[in-house]
Amino acid sequence: MPWPSRKRDKGAVADKKEPDAKIAKTEEETSDKEEEEKSAKPPAGSSKSGWKNWKKKESESGGEESKITYCHWLLKSEPESRLEKGVDVKFSVDDLKAQPNQTTCWDGVRNYQARNFLRSMKLGQQAFFYHSNCKEPGIVAIVKIVKEAYPDHTQFDQKDPHYDSTSRKENPKWSMVDVQFVRMTKRFIPLSEIKAHHLAHKTDGGPLKNMMLFTRQRLSIQPLTQEEFDFVLSLEEEKPH
Repeated sequence: MPWPSRKRDKGAVADKKEPDAKIAKTEEETSDKEEEEKSAKPPAGSSKSGWKNWKKKESESGGEESKITYCHWLLKSEPESRLEKGVDVKFSVDDLKAQPNQTTCWDGVRNYQARNFLRSMKLGQQAFFYHSNCKEPGIVAIVKIVKEAYPDHTQFDQKDPHYDSTSRKENPKWSMVDVQFVRMTKRFIPLSEIKAHHLAHKTDGGPLKNMMLFTRQRLSIQPLTQEEFDFVLSLEEEKPH
């Protein structure tokens, strides 16, 4: 592929605007052995007044709880230049849009939990494209999975910053998927705004109460429930706070 890896090498750097996250160059690190042992529908909802209207809508529809399943994703990418082993790993949503057919492989993930999430992705599922490790992190666009997990070629490329000398072609450690640009969100949805809802939902039981963006900040690949995805997407209809 013509662009450097857009994800975190071993993971996502904690966002600069996230006060509770420790700044680090890798995702949460657990031993390889531990991690190996553990191992799309258009979005709905356009809340006009945040969680109050969301709760009203849920009560009107019966408010039935369902089992927690992950059917959407959040993919972190760095829109600002950062050198890693001499290679600029910058990859913004504009870079994605410039790719042939606005499609690219999502390579370079080197954290076992993030890799397992990649392997769980299904064709057609949608994900938020999230600008991370920048002046103002947040959600900028929606992408979709257009090819399910297959071996990540960068693990075998000695010139790539994500080369892994311990991985073997007969049994690759690392996987990637292909994603395609769907559309920009109607407005930029900043981390600070999402966090405000997360904190409120921790108190009143809203859909973002367990959002992994705040419970596992450094993971570059994060799953979302349908409720989390729908609520966050409804924020694009709101006026910026």
